[in-house]
Amino acid sequence: EKVLHMDRNDYNGGAGASLNLKQLWEKFGREGEPPEDRLGRSRDYNIDLVPKLIMSAGQLVKLLLHTDVTRYLEFKSIEGSYVYKKGKIFKVPATETEALSTKLLGMFEKKRFRDFLNFLQKYDANDPKTTSGINVESDPMIDIFKKYKLDQHVQDFVGHSLALWQDDDYLNRPARETMDRIALYVDSL
Repeated sequence: EKVLHMDRNDYNGGAGASLNLKQLWEKFGREGEPPEDRLGRSRDYNIDLVPKLIMSAGQLVKLLLHTDVTRYLEFKSIEGSYVYKKGKIFKVPATETEALSTKLLGMFEKKRFRDFLNFLQKYDANDPKTTSGINVESDPMIDIFKKYKLDQHVQDFVGHSLALWQDDDYLNRPARETMDRIALYVDSL
């Protein structure tokens, strides 16, 4: 039996493919070849068009460990998430130390973001000293962002790079959901 695979792309996987740098360069209509002197060899890249993450502190990993299927799988941990801003790539800060040292944020944003991360880390619904007057079961996430004076840029990378929300609907939902997702992300690094 023979199978003929026809595809207009020079790679397999369609919308969920992983591309090397040359393929990515062509996909987005760039002229010529990617500059190896600045970017390195094309084959050193493996860029997912649809990134796939399994949180190491999540339920799926616990299930895989319990079923011993990990004998057949290999995991690679990631260092963090990165964002592209003003022509540069920045690591998204996920800890208080990273918040203060990142070049992604301005001086005042760093302190406000660090205070926000500190709140998330210390929050305990049963201890009124840690809640700062916030009820995460009913208050929407947007209210917490406003309380810590986080601008739109910071809200975007918190919601989409740390909590991994795909849209902005989370802003009007109870903050607990986003806080739990951020905690899972940070615990998984």
